[in-house]
Amino acid sequence: MPKVAYHLDLPDAATSCVVFASPHSGRDYPWSFLRNTVLDEHSIRSSEDAYVDRLFDCAPQFGAPFLRAGAPRAFIDVNRAADELDPALIEGVRRSGHNPRVASGLGVVPRVVANGRAIYRGKLPLSEAERRIARYWTPYHARLRDLLDRAHDAFGEAILIDCHSMPHEAVASAARSTGARPEIVIGDRFGASAGGEIVDRVEAAFQAAGLVVARNTPFAGAYITQHYGRPARCRHAIQIEIDRGIYMDEARIRPNANFHTFRRTLRSVVSSIAAIGNREQRLAAE
Repeated sequence: MPKVAYHLDLPDAATSCVVFASPHSGRDYPWSFLRNTVLDEHSIRSSEDAYVDRLFDCAPQFGAPFLRAGAPRAFIDVNRAADELDPALIEGVRRSGHNPRVASGLGVVPRVVANGRAIYRGKLPLSEAERRIARYWTPYHARLRDLLDRAHDAFGEAILIDCHSMPHEAVASAARSTGARPEIVIGDRFGASAGGEIVDRVEAAFQAAGLVVARNTPFAGAYITQHYGRPARCRHAIQIEIDRGIYMDEARIRPNANFHTFRRTLRSVVSSIAAIGNREQRLAAE
């Protein structure tokens, strides 16, 4: 089993109501898991948001906590609801309605990785799915909920920045349909998960760094933004998708020659986003 449910980096002083999180960058693939898959150690990583944790690890320097999942997405997907169980994978689960994520094999315990490649030879017992949820999904969300509650209590507002990466081919598909090739896709579930002014400022932070930004296409946000985004209650959740081709060799799953330059670029973006919820700026405005 993966060693921990999550890693948490806290600032010396919490000066921002922004919480950064990376639910898909976990890369602890224990042998007990790998020996039960039909994939090799390289292929199993294809749906991982590789190195996103390193791109955003400066967040605590700007007064914001950074939460990272410990278990890999192929093992348990914390960006799904706990009840998104796949009857094609989990024994004893009945099909109830149509859930496109589950139907595609991307439930809370995924059946496939990128490009629809199966992870297992057969089905898993329900007890195994429940064990993964209890040991990894539940603690991750308990900690995320606590961080957001603390931010809301301290600042009267909480802003979740849910950090992801997207395959370059997904961006190419978006370019064919929209005529532009976005490097960053901001997802606010078409305005349902975050206030417009905050989304505008997040978008402006990326644009100021020279990055091409799109909203909600092809990714508008999944379970986490849907569950935690309540803008009417001053709780905002925004999903960030970064084109992997900018900073990594997707085929080899390694940082490319631009990684360190791009990481420095994102440092300025993270600083600007954290400043949206900065205590000193809020007091000055009052």
